Amino acid sequence: MAEHEWRSRTLPVMAVVMMVAAVATACSSSPTATSIPAPQGLPSFYSVPEPLPSGPPGTLIKSPQKVAVTGIDGTVYRVMYTSESVLNKPVAVTGLVIVPDKPAPAGGYPVVSWGHGTNGMADSCAPSLEPAGDVPMTNGLLDQGFEVTASDYQGEGTPGLLPYIVGVSAARNTIDIVRAARNFPAAHASANYVVWGHSEGGQTAMFTLHIAPSYAPNLHMLGVVAGAPPSQFNLIYAFLKTSPYRYYLFMVAGAYASAYGAKAAPVSKVLTPLGLSLLPDLDKGCSDYVSSVIDKYKISQITTGDPFKIPAWQKLLMANDPESFTSASTVPLLMIQGGDDEQIPVASTALLAEHLCGVGQDLERWIYPGQSHAGVIGPSFTDMVHWIKDRFDGVANPDSYAPTGLPNIATTTCPPA
Repeated sequence: MAEHEWRSRTLPVMAVVMMVAAVATACSSSPTATSIPAPQGLPSFYSVPEPLPSGPPGTLIKSPQKVAVTGIDGTVYRVMYTSESVLNKPVAVTGLVIVPDKPAPAGGYPVVSWGHGTNGMADSCAPSLEPAGDVPMTNGLLDQGFEVTASDYQGEGTPGLLPYIVGVSAARNTIDIVRAARNFPAAHASANYVVWGHSEGGQTAMFTLHIAPSYAPNLHMLGVVAGAPPSQFNLIYAFLKTSPYRYYLFMVAGAYASAYGAKAAPVSKVLTPLGLSLLPDLDKGCSDYVSSVIDKYKISQITTGDPFKIPAWQKLLMANDPESFTSASTVPLLMIQGGDDEQIPVASTALLAEHLCGVGQDLERWIYPGQSHAGVIGPSFTDMVHWIKDRFDGVANPDSYAPTGLPNIATTTCPPA
C-alpha cells in the first residue's frame, strides 16, 4: 500500500517465523549485554545500546555522526534517537538530519520531516545507509532554508521488523526525529515543522496530522503534505490482490504480527501454512527481494482470504486507515497524487478527501494528470514547496495559491475558497 521507488537492497539478517519471539531473541543474545551489534553489513553506528537511555521521545541515543555526501547543499548527520512503538514501548530509531549551508535564521531553521515510501522491512533497507538518495529533491528543500529530517522508521537499521502501514508508529518516528534535531545544537532546528511523506510515507503524514498536536505539543506542526496516501483499505485490498504489488499485503500481515503481537494480530488466520513459511523472507531483503519471493505464488496460495472478514484483523486495519479519522486537525493538509497512479487508486483519495471535508478538515487536493505513483513527485515539487513556504510564512488557510506544475491540475479545496 505504498511505493516501490528509490532503491532496493538485499541482505540476509535472521530467520523470523514468530515475529515477536524473534525480536526478543535477537535482543537477548547481545554478546556484551551492553549493546546489540549492528546488523551484518551495516556500519557500527547502527549498534544499539541496551538498555536504551532514559528520557522522553527524541532523546539522542548516541552522538550524531557527520556523513560526507557529495551533491548535497548542506551538512548530513546520521542520528539515533528514542521513539515509541504503537504499544507505547521505547524503541531506537535511526535517520538523517540535513542542515542547510546558509546561516540559521533567528529561532532556527524551519524543518521539513520526510516520511519515506515502501522500500522493504529489513535492516538493510534503512534509507540513511544511502544519504544522497534518501529524500527526493533534497537540495530544493535546503535551498529554501528548510532543514530536512528523515526517519528510517522503527525496524529499518534497528532491532525488529519495520511496522509496515502501522500509522501511529511511523508518525511518532517522524515527529520524534524533529525532537532529536532540536536536541542537537549544531542542527539549529526550529520548533516549527511541516511533514511531507509519499505513499507509505503518505499514510505516515496522515497520522502525524492526526496525532501531532497531542503527541508533541512542544513542537509546532504548521502543515502536512500527504502524497498518494493509502486509505479505503478494503478497496485497496481488492485492487492489490491481483496486481504486481500484491506482496504489500503479505508485508502488512507480517508487520502487524510483529508490531501488535500474536494475540491482537493472529497471523495464522490470514496466512496459509505456505504464507507462514515465507515470513522469514521479510527480514532477508528489501522490496525487490520480497516481490521476487511472492511473485512465484497467487495470493490465494499464501493468504486465507479477505482479512476484513476476520474481526481482529478488521479492527487493526481500520485503526490504521485515515478513513477512520472522526475529527479534524487544526493543521492544514495538502494531498498530492498522479492521475495515473498504478498503486493507489485515485478514487480512494477522492473518497478520503470527501470524508475529511465532512469532518471539517482544512484540506487541498491536487491531482496531476498523466502522472504515475512516484512520477508525480517531480512535477508537483515546486508547487508543494510554495505551499510549504506559505505555511512557514503564516499565509492564511485555505491557501489561495493555484498549482502550476502541469496544465489542467484538478484541485479540490475544503472548505471551499
